[in-house]
Amino acid sequence: MGGGMALLFAEHGITVSLNDPSEENMNQLLATAKKDGLQDRMQKQSSYEDLCKSLGSPKVFVFSLPHGTVGDSVVDGLHTYLAEGDIIIDASNENWQSTQRRQGKLIPQGVYYIGMGVSGGYQAARRGPSMCPGGEEKALDIVMPLLRKVAAKDSQGNSCVGKVGTGGSGHYVKMIHNGIEHGMMSALAEAWQIMNLGLRMTYDEIANEFDRWNEKGELRGTFLVDIGADICRQKDEQGRHVLSIVEDKVVQDVDGTEGTGIWSQLEAVRLHVPAPSLTTAHFIRLASAFRAERKQVKKAFGGQFAVQQWSEAEGKKKDILESLRKAVYAACLASFVEGINIIDQADQENCWNIDYSAVVQIWRNGCIIKANYITDILADIFGKPHADLDLLHNERIVQELKNAFPALKEVVSKGVEHNTIVPSLSATLEFLKYSTSTILPTQFYEAQMDYFGKHMFDLKSEPAGKPVTGKHHFEWKLA
Repeated sequence: MGGGMALLFAEHGITVSLNDPSEENMNQLLATAKKDGLQDRMQKQSSYEDLCKSLGSPKVFVFSLPHGTVGDSVVDGLHTYLAEGDIIIDASNENWQSTQRRQGKLIPQGVYYIGMGVSGGYQAARRGPSMCPGGEEKALDIVMPLLRKVAAKDSQGNSCVGKVGTGGSGHYVKMIHNGIEHGMMSALAEAWQIMNLGLRMTYDEIANEFDRWNEKGELRGTFLVDIGADICRQKDEQGRHVLSIVEDKVVQDVDGTEGTGIWSQLEAVRLHVPAPSLTTAHFIRLASAFRAERKQVKKAFGGQFAVQQWSEAEGKKKDILESLRKAVYAACLASFVEGINIIDQADQENCWNIDYSAVVQIWRNGCIIKANYITDILADIFGKPHADLDLLHNERIVQELKNAFPALKEVVSKGVEHNTIVPSLSATLEFLKYSTSTILPTQFYEAQMDYFGKHMFDLKSEPAGKPVTGKHHFEWKLA
């Protein structure tokens, strides 16, 4: 990512000084720069001192590093050579709390630290990513012209970057972006398996269906649908579909290379925000990582609960595929709703003053969760003053989810009947059911807790109040 961004800056007329612990990495990057005709705009520096001497004032640093202590080491190494007004842009997938800690550390020195989420993968880092910066407004104002120059552009030519808010808001919003991404990816993966194993469609047929989804309707202009078609079509030099040889393991959460998915789930729980479309997607990722364990469990069970063919789909495939499209849309939209609810609660807690219109613009293009129909809706909502950030109160969002509910229910029902694995789709269905219900089974749950723990309860005759301890107890059984 860092190398791609260095080339991107150079391509836009910016002189870039490089520093990396690996001389080989820098030499490879300079070789690429030469091939692209950018060698006059890039130079390597062997030490932090030389790096800082090569820059003007204020010095602007951009780094993309593994999350964790590596960033602290870089900040410590630069510390001696920093001056008041210098700016560090952390373009890593860093934990927002680490970002805020580093911001606090550098304040006495008058150095600005911007936490900037970068999305779109390594290809976008080279050609123009979506960027999500947060920090001191003065520092953001200084770097925004630079960032607008290199950011991805939407269909109107507007840059997909904006001032998100103060503190660690940039990295926080990017973290939740990745949580939304996981919900969307799981829903699409579930749809792919329904088409492949349930409807017995070939990879090329599935690619054509994804093309249809991406061209018009609620999933139009959705990046993950677009690349889904490409993935289904790609063949290797032997003529095999590459997808056919890919193992069903997602290990990035377990091997430590990806932290944002874990953090986004922890934040949902910490802030008491129901986010099942995101959380359930994370759980199947975790289960997938441990393939050897799954093989042992399969052996213990004497086999798996095999996905069955949707035989009744014969003659109705077109209708089922349309229901599947709407079900996937419901899960994607619910993922956005849940993610924005998490961001809202964190914003209230941290007083970041998040600009939701800027967030939507950042998500317009260049990022993994690009979804034109959904961002059009969100832009309209957040373009109005005093928007209600609980999107389940919004008339347009409500109508969209109500329209998709029958299709979602149909797909989940058929999935359960045929042993199809549909965690995010089914979690979205349950989310809509319990979010709209005033007769939850937790009535019995609450009574159980009062029975054994004297946890108290509210009365049905009382007005609905805030989530605080009830005032009533019944002595169900004498001690």
